[in-house]
Amino acid sequence: MNFKQPAVLALVSLTSTWGWAQQTPPPNTPVQDMGRVEIKSNRDNDTEERRQSTAAKIVIGREELDKQGDGTLGEVLKRLPGVTIQGAPGRGGAIRMRGLGGGYTQILMDGQRVPPGFSIDSLTPEMIEKVEILRAPTAETGARAIAGTINIVLREGLRANPDDLKVGTAFENGHRSEGLNWVHNIKSEALNGTFTVSAMNQWRPEDNTTLTDTDVDALGKMPAWSSHRERHTESLGQRQGLNANARLMWRGEEGKTLVLMPFMVYSEFSSAGHVDLTENKSIGGLVQPVATDSANTTNNTRFVMTRLNGQWNQRFSADSRFEFKFGLGESHFKSKFNQLALGSTGLLNTLEESQSFKDLSQSWNGKLTQVLSNGHQMVSGVELEGVRRTEDAVAEVADDAGNMRARTQRWAIYTQDEWSINPNWSAHAGLRYESILTEGVNEEGEKRNKSGVLTPLLHAVWKPVPESRDQVRMSLTRSYKTPTLFNLVARTALSRETNSPTRPDRIGNPGLKPELATGIDVAVERYLADGGVLSANVFRRNISDLIRYVTSERYDTVWAPGQRRFVSSPQNVGDAITQGIELEAKFRLDQVWTAVPPVDIRSNLSFFNSRVLDVLGPNNRLDQQPKMTANLGGDYRIRAFPLTVGGNININPDYITRRTQEQWVYQGSKRVVDVYGLWKFNPATALRVTISNLTPRDYLTGTTYIGSGFSETANTNTRNWQNVQVRMEMKI
Repeated sequence: MNFKQPAVLALVSLTSTWGWAQQTPPPNTPVQDMGRVEIKSNRDNDTEERRQSTAAKIVIGREELDKQGDGTLGEVLKRLPGVTIQGAPGRGGAIRMRGLGGGYTQILMDGQRVPPGFSIDSLTPEMIEKVEILRAPTAETGARAIAGTINIVLREGLRANPDDLKVGTAFENGHRSEGLNWVHNIKSEALNGTFTVSAMNQWRPEDNTTLTDTDVDALGKMPAWSSHRERHTESLGQRQGLNANARLMWRGEEGKTLVLMPFMVYSEFSSAGHVDLTENKSIGGLVQPVATDSANTTNNTRFVMTRLNGQWNQRFSADSRFEFKFGLGESHFKSKFNQLALGSTGLLNTLEESQSFKDLSQSWNGKLTQVLSNGHQMVSGVELEGVRRTEDAVAEVADDAGNMRARTQRWAIYTQDEWSINPNWSAHAGLRYESILTEGVNEEGEKRNKSGVLTPLLHAVWKPVPESRDQVRMSLTRSYKTPTLFNLVARTALSRETNSPTRPDRIGNPGLKPELATGIDVAVERYLADGGVLSANVFRRNISDLIRYVTSERYDTVWAPGQRRFVSSPQNVGDAITQGIELEAKFRLDQVWTAVPPVDIRSNLSFFNSRVLDVLGPNNRLDQQPKMTANLGGDYRIRAFPLTVGGNININPDYITRRTQEQWVYQGSKRVVDVYGLWKFNPATALRVTISNLTPRDYLTGTTYIGSGFSETANTNTRNWQNVQVRMEMKI
């Protein structure tokens, strides 16, 4: 299928529904007045929360989280406007809003920043009550959100709800995986809450081939040579995991509530693989004999995270309340990699590497909310956060080993006011100051970085006709991205293979400055009956002090003095601009065209454009930002049978990014088709069949480096497969 087809369909849906919504409905046949009866679904409530929010927000509730039968939260989020997933199709990965890379999207859990090492793929939809997507920052949620914020609200329990039990099995390339999800609602008068457990045993094959072509001029430093390498890797990995969380609420007298949210993640991964490497090399014009080598590999990792979040609410009056939040967490990660060379050519080395780290984190937040006269709602707060990391590594190469000790301390103070100016206008204004200190010690000595950012924020909503469901949103904000602990205090990591521009050594940079962004967002929205919505949102971000990993050729490294080494390190490379438009249409098809089935349509289409001003074009875009992303999906309940079917197609075209004057990166196209069927035997039992990545195709990536008499191109082809899941869903 041509990728333009879903984009055209999304636009047709959008324009057609706008036209329909503005038509005068035909007169109704007179009926007996039964009074006003209003029934709202969960979807209607989610849409209404979105409509009433002064700051731009998308709400994904339980109905939509459950609909597709997704295995992870990332699979749900990929269908939202402007959201992309890093990595190969159908395999999950880091969540990116508006095509921006890691660190631009802020992830919160119950309003608090997630701890280090947390992966959104560790959450299943069954563990979540709702997800809030904020396109622009607010003072309360934090300004480290140049692309936006994802706030994950954990599952809330109700005594009237039965328990949910879901047991399933999945098949991928002939390998079977199992999964279980159980949601237990606590049925107590004094206590309201829920307990959720998710367990899985997953087998995942990997198969990729990398072709590397290298040409080197003499330049008086070494003989001229060229080579062609073909590296093929196959492996089969097993991941076992157990995730559990609870949300427990005690209600006291006089508006006092205590909420405790323990969270635990345990994951083990082991894989066995094989590597084949072939090299054709020519030195000084003389063709060398073809060299081959192979190796067996094993990889074992373990990750454990425990976290306790708490929240105390005290209502002083009908117009005043205080909220105190805390978070205490600890995470451990261990990994061990072994490679046993089977040949004697030296193309592949026998090596053993191990790494471990421990993170201790804590957070303390206090917030006062007051409802004042004239519709004002003031919110003011203070935040404290600290993270300590201890890291140890043992490697075959001594310079890649060593210890690292680091800590990050953050504090913030903010205030904001949300008020209704008149029936046509409402506004949201805030001011936030945040300071971050990072200190650490590694094999290179002590490193320190401190930054502080003041961020003013303004949002407004205009309703041309207060009684209508049309409105315009506007936001003018300042946001930022801080360097990560890894950016600042990373250990020196040497390349596992021959050092080259596509396989460089890596180091940190304690002198980094935070990225600052001035942003504007404007959205036009129309809210339809039955939870439908039409929206068109444009945005722009002007970014200063952009951080990007830059590969340079060096002869002065501490670990290899006098030798030519290619070294990658994070640098502030200058200014950048990113902008785009996000279109969304959600409606029921029979509301647009008569005499058609009542199919729920979900469609969105986003276009992105960016420029790094200090890098020559063309293709001087931001890292990992596609030109566009599109989704087209639908759900249909067959009335004659207890059967619901649906599906979605997600598309990202390929693109080239020029990262520096010497380096280009290629990202291949993605097309992921998911379909499902849900058969309800009775209100308490259902069978779900989901096929993810229905039409799998290989995923291509590549890197090119040209400079200083050295050129190299490396292209990788990664296979992926269809995944079939069968799951029994029961209410007990």
